[in-house]
Amino acid sequence: MAGKKPISESEVESFLRRETEKRGGLCVKFLPDFARGFPDRVVMLPGGVLVWAETKKPVGGRVSQVQRYVHATLRRLGQRVEVVWSKDQAAALLVELDKKKTPGE
Repeated sequence: MAGKKPISESEVESFLRRETEKRGGLCVKFLPDFARGFPDRVVMLPGGVLVWAETKKPVGGRVSQVQRYVHATLRRLGQRVEVVWSKDQAAALLVELDKKKTPGE
């Protein structure tokens, strides 16, 4: 019996980007030259919704010590940071964020 190949981090990230764009938002790859550990993507949806998203592969992915430190720093600054481990989790996050949009957006 052949097993299904586990999805990669890039597949989770691509899914998050596509689904964000379907909602009229942006899912921008964040590549700071000055620091390590920042989340992979900044998710922005209509209505002023902004979330930092760290994507990881469901099997074997891990959040490094520097990433945990940066995530905690961003949260202390009032930013929302989510670690997204699967397409299902990405979809659930976007459904939740849709509910936070301003009516009429």
